[in-house]
Amino acid sequence: MALLEVRDLKTRFYTDDGVVKAVNGVSWEVNQGETLGIVGESGCGKSVSVLSILRLIPQPPGKIEGGGVFFEGEDLMKLKDNEMRKIRGNKMAMVFQDPMTSLNPVLTINQQISEALMLHMGMNKKEARERTAELLELVQIPQAQDRLDDYPHQFSGGMRQRAMIAMALSCNPQVLIADEPTTALDVTIQAQVIELMKELRDEIGMAIIWITHDLGIIAGIADRVVVMYAGFIIESADVKDLYGDPRHPYTLGLLGSVPRLDMKEKERLTPIFGLPPDLIDLPSSCPFAPRCDYRIDRCVERPELRTVEPGHEVACWVDITKERK
Repeated sequence: MALLEVRDLKTRFYTDDGVVKAVNGVSWEVNQGETLGIVGESGCGKSVSVLSILRLIPQPPGKIEGGGVFFEGEDLMKLKDNEMRKIRGNKMAMVFQDPMTSLNPVLTINQQISEALMLHMGMNKKEARERTAELLELVQIPQAQDRLDDYPHQFSGGMRQRAMIAMALSCNPQVLIADEPTTALDVTIQAQVIELMKELRDEIGMAIIWITHDLGIIAGIADRVVVMYAGFIIESADVKDLYGDPRHPYTLGLLGSVPRLDMKEKERLTPIFGLPPDLIDLPSSCPFAPRCDYRIDRCVERPELRTVEPGHEVACWVDITKERK
């Protein structure tokens, strides 16, 4: 049995302009010690899907309209709010994109990490402070003991993100959700944070769900990859299969827009022209059809995910492997 399983999840936002169909029946699972990458451009439903899992969607305007989320076999959608709070931040934790907006500017780093330890682990102030120092050392913050009473503005961007990771790891979660945690960091710090997360995953044995629009990052950390577009999953595969044999034109386009070390001097990156569909007025056709170079007449129907190889699913009417030959 998978550690976390998402089945046919649907999330809507009710706005003055209409109903935003943000997540449209997504299903995936992640096992203990595994890293699942969720990729796609901005607005494709990546973050909304994981916020739905943790039941952090603001209601209203948001509403989880269907599906189940099973953690250790228990449906999180059926738990009461106080039961969900015991899981959120304890067994399942999240690292957000921008640490400066996620950390409280008027509380010290120690106060913010200690709070979760006292709430979920039953520690007193002294025990929580000692554990916070250990966590800051674990995420490689220099002179951790001396930095406990610093405020977020006294930390650099990379150190703030490390503090957020320490906070997420404080209760030894079984699932860590990382929502574009390296986007605001420079490339050197990005590499350090990714390496740190891999080390911690191997050391603690937790599962990681890594959300990003950067396929370059996913190649180095994920075991399996889910590609989302317009609130749908359009491809799902092991990371090697996805990079070695992409089966959806959108995945192919994403890979074509990533710089590679083996690119020839005159070779150019390939942009994906056009815009994603309006999520208020979703077409009944394949959502990627207007931007697709492989479009055929049947693309007026929306394709379902189908298995093309063991462990490799794609939602496309065209076999692009044949078309590319």
